[in-house]
Amino acid sequence: MRWYHYVAYFFGGAFLANFVPHFVQGVSGAPFQSPFADPPGEGLSSSTVNVAWGLFNLLVAYLLLLRVGQIDLRRGSHFAATAAGFVAMSVMLARVFGRLHGGDL
Repeated sequence: MRWYHYVAYFFGGAFLANFVPHFVQGVSGAPFQSPFADPPGEGLSSSTVNVAWGLFNLLVAYLLLLRVGQIDLRRGSHFAATAAGFVAMSVMLARVFGRLHGGDL
C-alpha cells in the first residue's frame, strides 16, 4: 500500500462527513451555509445548492475512497485513515456550524 492511499482515505472520510450536513439540510428544504453563499461559509445558500454541494462531496468521497487504491475497511489501517478524516471534519463542522447556529456553548 502506498502512502498516498492513506492520504486519499483520510480526505475521502472528510468529504464523506461534509456530505452529511449539506445533503440533509438541502433535502429538508432548509437554507444552510455553503461555500457559495455571501459571505462564503457563513451566509445561507438555497436547499438546492446544498443538495448539489452535498452530492459533489459524496462524489469526491467515492473517488477518493473507492477509486484510489484498494480500500478494505476491515483492515485497521484503512479504517483508521478514513475514520480520522471523518472525525476531523465532523469536529471542525461542529465548531463552525455551532458558532453560527448557537450550538457551540
